[in-house]
Order: sequence, then structure tokens, then C-alpha cells
Amino acid sequence: MRILRKSTDLPKRSLWEKIRDVALMDVAVIAKGGVSAGSLEKLEELLLQADFGVPTTMKLVAEVERLAKLGKVKTEDEFLAALEREITAALTSGENDPRLRLAVSGPTVILVVGVNGAGKTTFIGKLATRMRGHGKRVMVAAGDTFRAGAVDQLRVWSERAGAEFVSGRAGADPAAVAFDAIDAAVASDVDVLIVDTAGRLHTSEDLMTELKKVARVITKRLPDAPHETLLVLDGTIGQNAVQQAKFFTAAVPLTGLVVSKLDGTARGGVVVAVHEAVNVPVKFIGVGEQKDDLLPFDAAGFARELLSSE
Repeated sequence: MRILRKSTDLPKRSLWEKIRDVALMDVAVIAKGGVSAGSLEKLEELLLQADFGVPTTMKLVAEVERLAKLGKVKTEDEFLAALEREITAALTSGENDPRLRLAVSGPTVILVVGVNGAGKTTFIGKLATRMRGHGKRVMVAAGDTFRAGAVDQLRVWSERAGAEFVSGRAGADPAAVAFDAIDAAVASDVDVLIVDTAGRLHTSEDLMTELKKVARVITKRLPDAPHETLLVLDGTIGQNAVQQAKFFTAAVPLTGLVVSKLDGTARGGVVVAVHEAVNVPVKFIGVGEQKDDLLPFDAAGFARELLSSE
């Protein structure tokens, strides 16, 4: 499974290759049962460059140092294994279940949120395709009533996926569109309803208030819904993704994270940083533009891929 780059990309040095070449120049130090202060500083620097963020980086470095002092890191292989293990531990701490929550009865309602350009429309199309592949009857609701282009794009993705599609008139109240979409989903005996929302600047108070209203109206129409509220984040924007996640978490109860564009330019440490910052499970990662380029998140596999040079 390739996550961070595709086979068509030019060869790139993995994070582990950088750590091995720069942070572990003095292998003799490891062999003696320790990691040098210089190596730890370089490890810290490289993790920050890979967008792990300061809090996560400090925890990883501290744990590697602890293991070295206990004599559990004496070779490069042990160093790699320790780092991979600790990244996996970070991703599986707290709320970490990557499975989608499904309704016991009636339609499962999935609310998708995020800023403009994060990849919401593409993700919805991929998710609809995935759910259809599992035999689910899917409906997509275009909740961005202010951008005609957004509605048209979503309609095209829905048609590709074989999903039903509903939208409101231009400029309609997004909360009313969501309410009516649930009525349509119930009437059509749909298994999954995916509700899009307008892309919004996470710092816009008015837009976040509108998002709260959409979520509130959905719950009013269907008490257990939304069953999932998924935040789509652009994996190429580094620590800005952490700030976006914090703002959205403060506005609506998020149940999952989707990190898009992890296909050649992203520094994958941001996945760890965001999960650690908001304690919300990562549920999917997007690795391309095709309808099948959506992977359910696997923490151990991601940690291994993040460090892999293959």
C-alpha cells in the first residue's frame, strides 16, 4: 500500500532515510546503549519538518530517548522499530476507531465539513463510490447553495458513483436543504445520506454559526443524526490543518477526520499531529483524484509507510 507517493513520482528519500543519514551518523553511540544528544536534536528537527508538530515531536523524541537509556535501542533496526511503534501508539491513543458509525435503522447520515479547497467534493464522490461498492443505496445532498459550480461538481461525482442526488435552489437555507434531504432519504429507503456543506473559512464566525445550525436541524429531524460528522483536511497545508481542526471541533462535535492529497507532496506527520491535537479518529486518507483513491485508515500501516523507503 503506497500512501505518501505514487510509483510515477520521482524517487524520494524517506523520512527514515533522512533520520538514518543525519541523526544516526554515530552508530557507535547506539551500539553502546544510547542515542547521542546530537542525534536526538536532529531527530526532533526532522520530525518537525515532516509536520508532526511540536507536542507530538516532543513526545516521540522523549520516548525514543527513554528506550535508548533502557538499552532497548542499540541498532538502526531497533531505532526504526521504536519510532514506528511510537507513531502507531500516537495514532491509536484516545479516540481511534476508524470504522464508520452506521445507523441501527433508517438512513445513516454523514455530514461533511471543511474549508474551500480541502477536497470535500472529491471525498464525497469517493465515499459514495465506496458505499455503493458495499451494496448500499446512497443519496448525496448538495448543501452548498451559494456556489453553483459546487452543486454541478457534486452532481457529476454522484452520477459517477451511481448515487441519488438532491439539491436546493440557489441561495436556499443550507439547514433547510439538509432537513429536506433527510425526508427524501427516508421516503426513498436510502441506506446512506451524505450531506455536503459550504466550504468556509474556519475563522468566520457567521459561517461556523451556520454550520452549527445545519447540524442542529439534522438532529431535530432525525434524533440520532448526524451519525458521522467528518472534517476533510488538506494534507499539504501542514500545521494549518491542526488549527482548522481545532476551530471545527469547537463548532460541531466531529466524529472523524479525512486527510486528503497524501499523494506525493504531503508531509504525513500532520496526520499524527491533527489526531493528537483534537482526539478525533482518522477515518480515511485520500491518495489521488480517481474515485477509488480513498483508503480506510490503518494506523500501523500508515506508520510503516511513513518511514518506508520502498
